[in-house]
Amino acid sequence: MKISVIGTGYVGLVTGTCLAETGNDVLCIDIDVAKVQHMLQGKVPIYEPHLDTLFKKNIEANRLRFSTSLKEGLDHGSIIFLALPTPEDEDGSADLSYILGAAKEIGKLLTEYKVIVDKSTVPVGTADKVRDTIAMETSVEFDVVSNPEFLREGLAVDDFLKPERIVIGSSSNRATQLMQKLYKPFVRSGNPIIIMDEKSAELTKYASNSFLATKITFMNEIANFCEKVGADVDKVRVGMGTDSRIGKRFLFPGIGYGGSCFPKDVKALYKSGKEVDYNFEILDAVIGVNTAQRKILIPRVEAYFDNNLNGKTIAIWGLSFKPQTDDIREAPALYMIDELLKKGAKIKVFDPEAMDNVRKKYGDKIVFAPNMYEVTKLTDALIISTEWSIFRTPNFNILKTNMNKPVIFDGRNLYENSDLEKEGFYYSSIGRNRVS
Repeated sequence: MKISVIGTGYVGLVTGTCLAETGNDVLCIDIDVAKVQHMLQGKVPIYEPHLDTLFKKNIEANRLRFSTSLKEGLDHGSIIFLALPTPEDEDGSADLSYILGAAKEIGKLLTEYKVIVDKSTVPVGTADKVRDTIAMETSVEFDVVSNPEFLREGLAVDDFLKPERIVIGSSSNRATQLMQKLYKPFVRSGNPIIIMDEKSAELTKYASNSFLATKITFMNEIANFCEKVGADVDKVRVGMGTDSRIGKRFLFPGIGYGGSCFPKDVKALYKSGKEVDYNFEILDAVIGVNTAQRKILIPRVEAYFDNNLNGKTIAIWGLSFKPQTDDIREAPALYMIDELLKKGAKIKVFDPEAMDNVRKKYGDKIVFAPNMYEVTKLTDALIISTEWSIFRTPNFNILKTNMNKPVIFDGRNLYENSDLEKEGFYYSSIGRNRVS
């Protein structure tokens, strides 16, 4: 099949590349000329495990191509995916200007039947808005489908190639059949393609992300309570997770969720409720707790240094919002950096993939180190913000030699208290008794 993908961010590029991998002829469109030129040269603009291999393979096979021309994309594809940004607006709602702007131009360029697919995460009712926007510009027949993505950054390629489920929101039999044909190679193991109306499909994505964000936030609340009463959140987590009704995933406490999805989607669903006079009280609490959780380590660092961080040098391991990605959107590390700088601390950082993105934000305000040990030299404390696997089994002797004092504030509970006690560290983690 001939497929066009409008937008080459995380979702668009993974979608286009993986659809090409199953033999489709895919043309990806982006208005960023420099980005398109780089992709034409075989350079992947984002870090996502395994994407580079499939990307280069399908370019060489001429199944994956790139252009800046929307008209070329409309002429090429029988199915047109909209994988455009829906950033958070000032009031917390999703900004649909990119989606509706593209829809307007599509309407002007449409010459024959196409299926227009909302792949971006969008509020309930967006498919109707896209349909109306296109219809105002053309009398040519078309259909609009909602096909939300369920891709985890760091695992996006596997998630696309081996989906747990595919959700298709469509009121058109013709469009539904085309979408089922497109996705048939991805569900040969029997995982379902779920057909529903467009509004239900749109809400399914928001509801899924908001539920997972709520689950994370609940465990962070339990962790905070554990510290008050002397319980161990790791033991509580295991005890809860063995209940099949609850499950083991998303029960790890920490310093809050971040990224491009959870923060934005929770706020957008909350705002959508307000628009129809419905108050999502649970989501209101989730937003508040997560906002505080991202900076929960800062008072502990201050307390350790007698409420005077001026001139102290703090090292940070991990800058991306989660491991296996270079995405720093809403990353807890950034909130902590901002707070520490305000309090006069000097910051040194290391992350395996996200340093270039952070450098664009901070420039020379912080120090970027070449590796995980160099960053700890002559530092007064180490904060762990992202659970990259290379941080899980460090050489503690090197850390003790490098640091002014062996002090670790662990936002991801990477180590056992007993191990850090043996190593002679001051160790503060989430939801467990402190080692001092």
